[in-house]
Amino acid sequence: MNELTRRDFVRGGLTAGIGIGIAPELLRSAVARQAPAAGADPYAMVDPELLDAIKKFPFPTQSFTSETLAVGRKWPPVPPLPPPAPQPFVRHIPGPLGAPDLRLVIVDPAPGTKGRPAFLHIHGGGYVSGFAGQFNPFLQAVAQNCGCLVVSVDYRLAPETHFPGSLEDNYTALSWLHKNSDELGVDRKRIAIGGESAGGSHSAQLAIAARDRREIPILFQLLIYPALDDRTGSTRQVPPYIGQFVWNAGSNRFGWTSFLGVPAGSPTVPAGAVPARVENLAGLPPAFIGVGALDLFVDEDAEYARRLINAGVPTELHVIPGAYHGFDVLAPDAAVSKRFTESWMVALRRAFSTG
Repeated sequence: MNELTRRDFVRGGLTAGIGIGIAPELLRSAVARQAPAAGADPYAMVDPELLDAIKKFPFPTQSFTSETLAVGRKWPPVPPLPPPAPQPFVRHIPGPLGAPDLRLVIVDPAPGTKGRPAFLHIHGGGYVSGFAGQFNPFLQAVAQNCGCLVVSVDYRLAPETHFPGSLEDNYTALSWLHKNSDELGVDRKRIAIGGESAGGSHSAQLAIAARDRREIPILFQLLIYPALDDRTGSTRQVPPYIGQFVWNAGSNRFGWTSFLGVPAGSPTVPAGAVPARVENLAGLPPAFIGVGALDLFVDEDAEYARRLINAGVPTELHVIPGAYHGFDVLAPDAAVSKRFTESWMVALRRAFSTG
């Protein structure tokens, strides 16, 4: 079986899709540049391998705002890789009670095979943008390289839908995958979930909800630079060299406020909406957390990993020196990006093999 490479699943001009999913030409007319801290060189701590990519990024330090929401949602999907790569297809299922039907994008690397693992993917987009199948080559790569059925769910976005709307959408997709495991050729004991950025947050929320509802077992949670704490950049400040690029404190406040329906960092937030605020993490599925050391989310991700470990949850944490948010997509050919991608691919394959 030919493996799909990191270059394969980021091809197609994917230069501004991390966290926010905005095309550079659309951003250029809609966003004012936000300057770094006075007297600081924001590039000084970036890994040399990743430096050119962020310097070529059209607007590396702006905040995502309501002014860019409409244009951010116009980012087109990256076309799927041609055969022999497994081809994505769309399926619609009933949504949660009173909600619209759900659109799923599915990649099946071996139709007709029985007893395969499955991966429920939840896309990123800062809670306010993105859609299932936006980065088709990524889904194809996971399906083929990890030997699993991949299902990506098109959950409702904020600010039109506040929490728990997206959680219920994602839980409905998980329930459908579990209930229809025989038809899909899936081993219902080997269902993993995961996503990147806000998709990582949605995945962590889903893992918590599934534990509490005690209906569907989850084998593993793959959290790629996940957003886990609404207080970062609002009531909790970060050092000036952290969170400078791609997704900054202003973007984080906007995304979380849109999602929660209350200002980010508020004294109280809806129960279960913010993984970092959930007191009890015991009984959650094993986790992989990977994040760059210059990513806005590095402190909250490391702290969440520490709390998972203390709660008895098998947890693998990778912190990549000199790496910013979405470094692996902006600089896919860098050795550090290839190592990072391989690390979570290995973790997912290992979880499937031991499940």
